[in-house]
Amino acid sequence: MRGFLASSIGVATAAALALPLALPTPALAETAPVHPAGSTQSLPLVPLGPDMPRGSAVPGTTAEPRLAETQGLTAREVRKFSLVGVVWDDASTELYGHVQVRTRSTETATWTDWQDVETHNSEHAADPDAAERGSGRVRGATAPLWVGESDGVEVRVQAEPGAGATRSAARLPSGMRIELVDPGEPVATTDDKNGTGTGTGPEPGDGKGNVTVVPGMTPAMAETSNANVPMAALGANEIKALNKADSTADAVLAGDGTLAAAGTPYIGPRPRIVTRKGWGADESLREPGFVYTSTVKAAFVHHSASGNNYACKDAPAVLRSLYRYHVVSSGWRDFGYNFAVDKCGTVYEGRAGGVVKAVLGAHTMGFNTNSMGVVVLGSFSSSAPPAAAVDAVSRLTAWKLGLFNMDPRAKTTLTSGGGNRYPKGRAVRMNVISGHRDGFATECPGKRLYGKLSTTRTSSARLQGRP
Repeated sequence: MRGFLASSIGVATAAALALPLALPTPALAETAPVHPAGSTQSLPLVPLGPDMPRGSAVPGTTAEPRLAETQGLTAREVRKFSLVGVVWDDASTELYGHVQVRTRSTETATWTDWQDVETHNSEHAADPDAAERGSGRVRGATAPLWVGESDGVEVRVQAEPGAGATRSAARLPSGMRIELVDPGEPVATTDDKNGTGTGTGPEPGDGKGNVTVVPGMTPAMAETSNANVPMAALGANEIKALNKADSTADAVLAGDGTLAAAGTPYIGPRPRIVTRKGWGADESLREPGFVYTSTVKAAFVHHSASGNNYACKDAPAVLRSLYRYHVVSSGWRDFGYNFAVDKCGTVYEGRAGGVVKAVLGAHTMGFNTNSMGVVVLGSFSSSAPPAAAVDAVSRLTAWKLGLFNMDPRAKTTLTSGGGNRYPKGRAVRMNVISGHRDGFATECPGKRLYGKLSTTRTSSARLQGRP
């Protein structure tokens, strides 16, 4: 496999040097209209030449050589984008194979080397019996890859034998498409346009569940902001950090007033959290309303597997791209994770519904109920996670788990909703702070980040003030 890829890469690289300045521009299938807030180009993959032989028969047997189906797109010019991923029709179909892309930078007008796209399949998703999973819109998807602003793309997907392959051939899922995501710019409200977007507008609501909309804010934007009041005013770009003593009041908002009244509960100081408005989420993309579970018993740590080639100032754009990929390309109801952390340690609100609440996510198939998902932006299978990011995970879990009286060093029991590691209905004992791989057979959150979880548990408990 690697020999074939190496030869194909060499040929493609040589060909790239001879590419004309004006590349072919295909007819584009838009899964969302072009908009300042972002857009998605969705291009169907096509067969690339004849199927390639994948090994030969063992001497003395009658076994036929395996065939590897190959699909992709030749190099072409497209509208600008910053993130790529491959999707297919059936979310229950696994992709056994290798996905590689190369892109052309708008800044330098040069092509990158071929880059691998992680084929993590269905492991980041809603549980099999969740309403989100049965919406009819959910697709199979690779991990997304952040490539920076680009205007050219080439992709090759080659099948490998797997559990779903026949004896004589390795085949790819049907309906494969490459998704090219442009994060666009943050959606501005009237206050932002006037230079006053600090979240100091009127408090929302009339005490009956109705939401006051600040001029310039859509109802969906107000709905999302309302879920974080009174921690932050309607339309705030951030939720401010609090010391440990003042953070106790957050337990009332989380629904545990008895915990807040318990003298010295073990709740860590609230970290500063950039709201969805702060990172520019387009609230018109997600489904309306919120879905909650009864509590938060565990935190699952993930990596986005989208690469480490981003600057901290670009993290909001990375989040807007991931959000579009989750909702528009993959068919989820909202951003999959409850929180995100960038390489500089900034914490971001993820799935809408209120940062103190037990919001149902789509991060760890089988264990989304009564848990939270924290994604560190980057890839950490071979690269060490930045210390600032690891520290941020400790601070975030010390606060959020403390709101639900959970000791980060302890173990808890979750009931599986179904997945490739535990059957539906099985009670599973696991760490309160776990890695994604503890609930699903996956490499996530990467070997190097997973190795930091032991110290994260200790640091988180210390921040809670536990003996």
